[in-house]
Amino acid sequence: MIDFQLPWVMVALPLPWLLRRVLPPARGSVPALYFPSTAGVAGLGQQSRAPTVRRARMGLLWLLWLLLVLAAAGPRWLGDEVSLPASGRDLMLAMDISASMETADLELAGRPADRLSVVKSVAGEFLRRRDGDRVGLILFGSSAHLQAPLTFDRPTVSRLLEEAQIGFAGRNTAIGDALAIAVKRLRDRPEGSRVLILMTDGANTAGEIPPREAADLAARSGLRIYTIGIGAESMELPGLLGGMFGSRRINPSADLDEDTLSYIATTSGGRYFRARDRQELESIYVELDRLEPVAQEADTRRPMSSLAHWPLGAAFLATVLIALIAFRGHLSPGNRRGANR
Repeated sequence: MIDFQLPWVMVALPLPWLLRRVLPPARGSVPALYFPSTAGVAGLGQQSRAPTVRRARMGLLWLLWLLLVLAAAGPRWLGDEVSLPASGRDLMLAMDISASMETADLELAGRPADRLSVVKSVAGEFLRRRDGDRVGLILFGSSAHLQAPLTFDRPTVSRLLEEAQIGFAGRNTAIGDALAIAVKRLRDRPEGSRVLILMTDGANTAGEIPPREAADLAARSGLRIYTIGIGAESMELPGLLGGMFGSRRINPSADLDEDTLSYIATTSGGRYFRARDRQELESIYVELDRLEPVAQEADTRRPMSSLAHWPLGAAFLATVLIALIAFRGHLSPGNRRGANR
């Protein structure tokens, strides 16, 4: 539908008519022109057309005024209502991409897979479900980096998550620095919607900020943190000489600092989860969907586009026609002869 941003401007439409009725006619001082009889006979046809020309010019002037007033009123086209993403959580993912995340102690599609590949698969599906949330991504190894700021563009964040590779940020683990970046990026967001999900398979071995100190800072800023410890608790390795002397079983998650991860979560009002396989990781993200539900009431907007260029374009054409009429009248045979005399 068509709407006007400033409809009250329409009251100016009768202004030229009112001025013509109220103001006295202008007193001209143009000298009279004298034509010889032959010129007068030759100009009879031109004079007979003069009232028609004047009416056409007056009509164009009125049309020009109407178009300019319409443009000033701000015509616009309002489309149908569309739903916008609901303003839900401000959710940041912090993912460990240190060297230990390449340990192949999990399964993906029935085959052995490294920890990072499984996390990408499950966390990517989690992001696709968070319709209405602003999501961001932090990658950390020996140092922590903001890979994607908070945005409604979940497909882009999912792609950046998928493109993350082990070693991009170094081979150690800076958990405290990742927490500090999350606090910095989320502290200005509305209170109660700031959420961080931190995924790691080890202990803090790098960085400038101790994890517990960063957790205290997060708690004071109102950031709620859910931590996930990743990695199986049992893994069978082949023995010497390709298994000729038997195999041995180890705990590939021996370095996982569960005490610190639990402290980070409980201090900030979140929870600590343990993911020993893909199924447990999937169930954790389902639980996170329940603990941090997506807002259900979507906002609506009506797309709007300005139409002012149409009356302005027509006004320009009317101005050109008025100028052509005036120019043609100036070059008419009667005016040329009068000018010559």
